[in-house]
Order: sequence, then C-alpha cells, then structure tokens
Amino acid sequence: MRAAIITEYERPLKIANVADPELPKDGIIMKVRATGVCRSDWHTWMGHYRDQISLPLIPGHEMAGDVIEVGPDVTGLQPGDRVTVPFGLACGRCHICLDGNHQSCHEQVQPSTDFDGSFAEFIALPRASINVIKLPDTVGYAEAASLGCRFITAFRGVVEQAAVRPGDWLAVHGCGGVGLSAVMIAAGMGVNVVAVDIDDATLGKACEFGAAATVNALRSQGVPEEIVEMTGGGAHASMDALGSTVTCQNSILCLRTLGRHVQVGLMKDRHAHPEIPMGTVVSKEIDIRGSRSMSPKNYPSVFNMIKSGVVAPKSLIGCELSLEEGAELLTRMDEFPGTGVAVITSF
Repeated sequence: MRAAIITEYERPLKIANVADPELPKDGIIMKVRATGVCRSDWHTWMGHYRDQISLPLIPGHEMAGDVIEVGPDVTGLQPGDRVTVPFGLACGRCHICLDGNHQSCHEQVQPSTDFDGSFAEFIALPRASINVIKLPDTVGYAEAASLGCRFITAFRGVVEQAAVRPGDWLAVHGCGGVGLSAVMIAAGMGVNVVAVDIDDATLGKACEFGAAATVNALRSQGVPEEIVEMTGGGAHASMDALGSTVTCQNSILCLRTLGRHVQVGLMKDRHAHPEIPMGTVVSKEIDIRGSRSMSPKNYPSVFNMIKSGVVAPKSLIGCELSLEEGAELLTRMDEFPGTGVAVITSF
C-alpha cells in the first residue's frame, strides 16, 4: 500500500509503498477513503511526543472508510460497512470506560502515536467492537473524517464541558478546525458566540457559521476587556481552541463570575506550563476544564444534528488533497495555512 511516513523529525515525509497492515484478532482492516490533516500530527512530526513514539511512523488519526476485513473476536461489524473512529481507542473494561468516559481511558491506544495511522491506503484498527462507529448514509467520507478529533472534541467541549445554554455567551479563541467547529455547534444550540482570531478571512468564516461577534486579536487593545464589554460582564464560558499561553490567559480573563474555561488546544513546547491568572480564578470562582475527543456513545447525537441541519461539518472542509499534498501540508501546520479543514481523499 502507499503511505506517507515520518522517518525523521522536522524533515519531509516519505511517500513509499509499504506492506499492508496485519488484521488484529479484535480489530478490522479499513480501506481509508478520507483522512484529516491535523495540527496534532504536526506535534508528532516536530518531535513533541518523542518519549511516547518511535520512528518510522505513519501519521493520521482522523479517518473514515470501508471495512474490508474483520477479526474473529469482533462483533457488530462486517466487510462493506462504512465507518469512522475516535482518535483514542478505549479499552472498554476499566471503570472510566464503564462510566461512559471512553475518551479519558488510561489504557487507550491512538493511531499515529501507538501504531501506524491513516495517511495510507489501509489501516489496522484494534478494539473495533468498542470503538469503530458505523456511518449513516447521510454522512460522506470526507465529512466523517472532518469530524475527526476536531469536530468531536469541539462538540464535547461545547455541550458537556462548557455546558452552555441558549442565550449564554461563549468565547472561542482560535478559529481553526476546532474553533470553527465550536462556533458552528454553539450557534446551532442558540448560544451567542464571540470568535477570536488574528485573520479577518477566518473571522468572516466564523460569522458564516453563526458567530454573533468577532475580535481580531492583532488589532485589539485588549481581547479580554473587549469581550467583557460586548457580553455585558464577560462570557459564561470560553474555549482556548489554539493552545498558547496568550489564548489560554485571554480565555480565563474574559469570563464572568462562575464562568467556565475549557482548554482544548494542546499546550506543548514553550506553552506547556503557562502562567495562569489564579487570582482571577479564585476571586471569580472560575471553573477550569480540559476536553479531548469524545466517547463513541455520543456520535449518534452528532449524526442527528447533521441530519437535522443544525450543523454541517462538511462546510468546514477547506480543501481535499492528494496523499503527497497532505504530507507536505502537515509540515506547515504551525503556519495555520488556509481556512477550514484539509482532508486527504486521494491515495
């Protein structure tokens, strides 16, 4: 099969023919029809996880495709099924999983971290009975891949962690794939959204997806102060969808009393240990929450919102690429090239 491979950190990926993956007893072989190009894999390419992974490695963790082989221990799946999968494959047995929080399973394994990912024609996915999700006919492959880690993480972040209600104010700092997804989901719920970014075209896209107000952080004299003023006292909840010291601090400082800060953007390298305005956290009793991925049990809620037209993840897709183009784009994800989600659909 053809695949894009990280052979060295911070060096161009290699496009090569490699052996097809072996079928796990508890897993499936999926023919990859679409896979997202995500900044999380850029962190892998940069070497930020070098203590967790070994090279060479095929990146890619946002995927959709067809089941072509099924292991003997798998139930509920058969060849020909159209499927997707969360980026973290839970064990399904621990107390965290039994409580329904598969996204936080300590024993989960991840494509592109623990085993080869989806920048390839085929991928082997273990723990399939627990984690692999059948796609409804109304959701296409590219749209399902765009759900990936970004849309589903935004969904859980908005609905469960931010816990916003119709009429509330939600600030979204950083309007890449996660941020625009959060804007769309929250606006579809009747929440007033303030979108924050440094690019006017991106902010224009946020308005298309329902943002009630925008702030260009490059031109603002003070992002938190501006949000507090336009929301009449501060946002009820705020999400750092980028993952930087500045966006994390701005997200906390723009909240009203008893507000909720949701950290979605990964904090790596020099941003790994940001200074937190703890005085504000204490005086306003701010709730700080992390959010990553989503349990498979919540996918039907997303599919229902898509079917009803409340959200349209396919409108987040900025471009469809070849394997070579996606591999090259991955090396530039720190530049935030383009607007929307890039999806590889040609292998």
